[in-house]
Parts: sequence; C-alpha cells; structure tokens
Amino acid sequence: MAQRTGDHMSEEFKSICFTLHLTDRCNLRCEYCNSHCADQGGGEVMASETAFKVLDMCSEYDSVGIVFFGGEPLLCKDLIRDIIEYAKGIDCIFHFKMTTNGLLLDAETLDFCKNNKIMVSLSLDGVQQAHDLHRKDVLGNSTYPVVVETAKRLLKAMPYSFVMLTLNPDIVPFYAESVKHLFDLGFRYLICTLNYQADWKERDLKSLKAEYQKLAKIYLNWTLAEEKFYFSPFEVKIMSHIMGGESCKERCQLGLRQISVSPSGRLYPCIQFVNMDDFLMGNVDTGIDQEAQSKLFERSAENAEICIDCAIRQRCNHNCGCINIATTGDINGIAPIVCRHEQMVLPIADRLAEKLYKKRSGMFIQKQYNEMYPLISLVEDAVGGEKDEIEKGRNN
Repeated sequence: MAQRTGDHMSEEFKSICFTLHLTDRCNLRCEYCNSHCADQGGGEVMASETAFKVLDMCSEYDSVGIVFFGGEPLLCKDLIRDIIEYAKGIDCIFHFKMTTNGLLLDAETLDFCKNNKIMVSLSLDGVQQAHDLHRKDVLGNSTYPVVVETAKRLLKAMPYSFVMLTLNPDIVPFYAESVKHLFDLGFRYLICTLNYQADWKERDLKSLKAEYQKLAKIYLNWTLAEEKFYFSPFEVKIMSHIMGGESCKERCQLGLRQISVSPSGRLYPCIQFVNMDDFLMGNVDTGIDQEAQSKLFERSAENAEICIDCAIRQRCNHNCGCINIATTGDINGIAPIVCRHEQMVLPIADRLAEKLYKKRSGMFIQKQYNEMYPLISLVEDAVGGEKDEIEKGRNN
C-alpha cells in the first residue's frame, strides 16, 4: 500500500490545547472511572478568575483549544458561559470542546453549545447491556434511557458530535454490536478506548480479537458504501501505516501541545497527571514552566528497553504518557495489556486497509491520502446542513 507524504504544521503557527478540569464533582458513579469524583455538593470547583487567567495566557498563541472537563463539566454551566463570554475579548482563535455524560445536556444547553460552536463529546458505552454495566447514577440506577434520548437531541442539533465508548473487559462481548448501535443512532465520530487499568484475562483478549475482526468487516462495508465516519482505533493505526510510523501526527507530545488545568489553577501535562505534583508544570499566575515542560517531554520520549527492538515500536501507544502513568506509575513503563492490544489491532487494521486499497475504494483513498479531505468533508457537511434547514423551512 502506498505511503502518504505531506508537510507538518508550520513552526510559525503556534497552537495549544488547555483542558479545564472545572470540577471533580460528578452526578454519575462510573465503576471504571479513576478520577475519584466527589459528590455533587462537595469537591473542588474552578473559580472564574482562574479560568480567565488561562484565557489570558492564550493571547500568545494563534489557535487554542479549550476543553471543558470534569468530573461532569455541566455541573458548572454558569462558569462555562462566563468563560465563553470572556474569550470574546481575547485576540485568539478558540476551539471549544466538552466531554459530558449527557444527563444535564438539556435543550437550552444544547442551543448554547450550538450557537457558540462548542464541540460536544458524549460518553455512551453502546447498547444498554454494555452501558449499564458501569455507567450508573449515584443511586446505582441505569442511565442508558436518559443518555440515549440526549444523544438523539444532540445529533439533531449538532450532527457531527463525538461519542466516547470506554471498553472494559465485561463490555467486550458487546463491542461490535455497540459500535453499530452508535452508528445507527447517527454518530459518525466514534472514539473507542480501552480501560487499560482493568484486569484483562486471556479469555477477554481472545474475545476482543474476535470483536475487532467483526468491526473490520463492518468498517469495510461502511467504507464501500461511501459512508463518512471516523472510528478509533482503526483510523490511527491505518494512518500510522500509510504515513510511515514516526511521521504519524497522532503521536503523544506530552506536555507540549496539551495542558491540563486543575480546579485550583495548577498546570499538568495531561488529564491523568492532575494533582500529581511530581509533574507540576506551573500555574495560571506564573504560566508554564518551560524548563519543566522540556524536561518532561524529553523524559517521555525515551523508549523502554522492551520497546527498542520491537517491530511495531514506531506505530504503537507505548509512548503515551497518560496510559503509562495510569497503568504502571511510570511515564515510560509499559503495561503488558498495551503490548497485547497493539499486537492484536495493528495486523487487523493493516489487512483492512490493504483490502480497501486494492478495491480502490474512493472513500478510503480520499480519507487516507487526500490531505484536503477534512476541509472538503467539512464544506460538504455544511452545504448539506444548509440544504436540510431549507427543506425543513419549506415543510414548515
């Protein structure tokens, strides 16, 4: 299969993403969650002055991503509104995103997100049997019916929203079914990630491989049918094959392009590091400690001894500091489940890509080889959305 080439982002164009941990409060008790969310009435909440100081730091960048994160960020709706309003006075291009469990995503909030171009990522673990295994409310009740209705409203208002599925061992038997279910609901951006901290058994991995093989067939059929969608992890693995490993733009740049801000205003390299003071990189009053930032990035770029001679080293998640710190307590430590998963999914994704390439699938070629595809797709979607609105107007 041919490799794709292309220029990297100009060094003169400066961009960064700040993830604002607005609160550690949450209205769910997800059993696999490792953020130790506090009750709704307790825990830390970011002050508006702290958030404003983050925005003030953004004036030195051309483009900045602001992610509203938690706990559950929609427990801080007023703060989010204040941040959006304050950002209007900053000379910078902002891209807003929010990760939410959806329970508080009512019609008014949806309108606000749509009008202010806040990209919403909804956590939904697939079919009800899978979702309700872990994503329960504070009383232990099912949240699936509410979240599915929220998903329908979200997709009607913002059709290109993301859905986030967390894959636990006991959810694996529902994996392919769940992805198809989310697609049938209308989601076209599907982000599926493993809970690497779970207790994975051999039977779970055997089942996971079978599910990935089912998903490869589903991906093949969707692509041949000219469906537009994004499915992780296949997309990242296919890209790493086409772009030649180290040139893959998806690789971790710990502490450089993404900074997490705790409710108190301390700066950390990523979401798993919040409140781990060994990885403190400054605060909103003094800014980013560039020396600490550089040392951390250099340290994270080191390869573990077991990875040095590995054939897939340039294409796997071994250098993801968040996964490593969460599973081993060391940003360079590699958990066995990471190796097993990467060794499993890469050959499946490669065979899938080879099949689509040999079939000369127009959608696959455009998606993977045309660097203008994201822009073309965006324009097509915008035009399609305008046509839908016009048609609705006529019908009304």
